[in-house]
Amino acid sequence: MTAYLTRPDKPALAYRYRPGRGPVIVFLPGYRSDMEGEKATALDAWAGREGRAMLRLDYSGCGASEGDFADFTLADWRDDVLAAIDAFAAGGPLLLVGSSMGGWLALLVALALPGRVEAIVGIAAAPDFTAWGFSDDVVALLRREGRIEAPSDYSDEPYLTTLAFWESGQANLLLDGEIAFDGPVRLLQGQRDETVPVSVAMRLGRALRSADVQTILVKDGDHRLSRPGDIALLIGTVAALMES
Repeated sequence: MTAYLTRPDKPALAYRYRPGRGPVIVFLPGYRSDMEGEKATALDAWAGREGRAMLRLDYSGCGASEGDFADFTLADWRDDVLAAIDAFAAGGPLLLVGSSMGGWLALLVALALPGRVEAIVGIAAAPDFTAWGFSDDVVALLRREGRIEAPSDYSDEPYLTTLAFWESGQANLLLDGEIAFDGPVRLLQGQRDETVPVSVAMRLGRALRSADVQTILVKDGDHRLSRPGDIALLIGTVAALMES
């Protein structure tokens, strides 16, 4: 059952927390996504069968959480994740699973919580997409209009980007320097992903300081990686990290 984390002067966050053995798995959805997606719910069901602790949430303005999507930025959503972790997993190890933009947030959260995050799993992780995913013309339009709406491949609602979100992304770029994370990282990447190029996964692997980084390419996988085989790969990857 969805519950709400209330916070003074900030939107209430919808979340689902499953008590169990650690490390606590924290699932971070992608841009405009929520905690009820196929990957999140399948991983949560596995955690329940295995007696594992898991936390998932909707960012401010997303899913069942309070707020207007257009009012929030990458940094706001990072802070939402940190607030939920502080409320439900204030001590002990964490395993972060981030899908698309959630992969970027996982890296930012790991950097904000040194020593807490034991491992990261990225699913079509999209760090720095405000840099490599925006042409100069689009950035100019954003600066002029303050927001852009475009048709979405994944929703009936338009794909909205605000200037504030883009600026927040540009203030939190990671790929051009060393990412100071030393734990195991597993990057699941579809080779037919038309949203996040395979080259981004390769750049991320090089930027991470960790010596234990594996990039797992799914030859016919798209951006969502939500087919039964993709989900089995995700669960197997998380399970193997837990065992190690």
